[in-house]
Amino acid sequence: MVKNFLGSSVTSGSAGAEHGKTLQIPTLRWVRQSKTSIMALVICLGRIVKTALVTGGSGYFGELLSKQLLRQGTYVRVFDLNPPGFSHPNLEFLKGTILDRNAVRQALSGIDKVFHNVAQVPLAKEKDLFWSVNCGGTQIIVDESVATGIEKFVYTSSSAVFGAPKSNPVTEETEPNPAEDYGRAKLAGEIICKEAMQRDGLDVAIVRPRTVLGYGRQGVVQILFDWVERGLDIPVLGGGNNKYQFVHSDDLASACIAASNVKGFATYNIGAAEFGTMRELLQVVIKHAETGSRIKSIPMGPTALAANLASALGLSPLGPYHSLMYGRAMYFDISKAQKELGYAPRYSNSQMMIETYNWYQANRASLGKGGGSRHKAPVKQQLLALLPYALRLIPG
Repeated sequence: MVKNFLGSSVTSGSAGAEHGKTLQIPTLRWVRQSKTSIMALVICLGRIVKTALVTGGSGYFGELLSKQLLRQGTYVRVFDLNPPGFSHPNLEFLKGTILDRNAVRQALSGIDKVFHNVAQVPLAKEKDLFWSVNCGGTQIIVDESVATGIEKFVYTSSSAVFGAPKSNPVTEETEPNPAEDYGRAKLAGEIICKEAMQRDGLDVAIVRPRTVLGYGRQGVVQILFDWVERGLDIPVLGGGNNKYQFVHSDDLASACIAASNVKGFATYNIGAAEFGTMRELLQVVIKHAETGSRIKSIPMGPTALAANLASALGLSPLGPYHSLMYGRAMYFDISKAQKELGYAPRYSNSQMMIETYNWYQANRASLGKGGGSRHKAPVKQQLLALLPYALRLIPG
């Protein structure tokens, strides 16, 4: 018999288990308090139980990743400045900043796998933080992971490392060419990981997601939903015929976990398998909402110039990457992940957009009451709030 972490007794199928013997599976809290070294390989129900550190585990994606790991029987330690918004018997929270080397070293104690998600996103618009967190913080946790002997390091990068690609689909062999600071900082993090692999033998997987959607997602997409819900017109650039791929947060989490189970360095581009143009996607949510919103096309060049100026003056919530990519095609070839990871995305662009919109509608009254990740918080529209009214001047 084996007593699981919830305290119930279940039959063990492991060979050599003594009949009638009960084995207490330790929780992370028990292991940390134990005077002996953490036993990362714990036998439970005839299989190996792993320990995982999720940096940024209280952010939008970090929480979803942590929950999926826990459902699979992994012990999870969240390292973040804010506590996660849920509890679990095998979830541990350690408060700290990725820039504190001692705190990072403590967070890595007894850990098998690292999922590094801490990042400053474009919404922050703080250039220095892009580099100190995305680059400096990554260097610290990579160095300490090497010193600790981490089994697998999964780095969540970004499609922003490619900037506005000259051709699509983008593959893992496409040369990165970031067009703004966030993309450059994330690419610098990738280089740090590759150097640690080459120099120290750190087993690294780099995961590059397309723009993430899913229940609970806010950020800039919340502005779109607000306009649709109010029946306001929605802009597209240059006709909106650019093919644009998203990825559902659950599909991304599955890809990260699958990458952690494959030995050897690899890079994976992750996105939806089914997607279309920006106009088609917006039409899906407009039709679903039935609020009377219409799509209006505006010229790309002048609009992008005005958006960048407003952003530079602090009058718009959009970052440079938003202005750059809204009217441009961007989609990944995901065949490598499908072949090597068994990656099988469950959500199309349309499905994840509708799910995200439905969540927004159901939770709109309570939005903004929590802190933490910018992707879990509503965004102030600022000067952008005037755009739907200006669109009324455009016939159609």
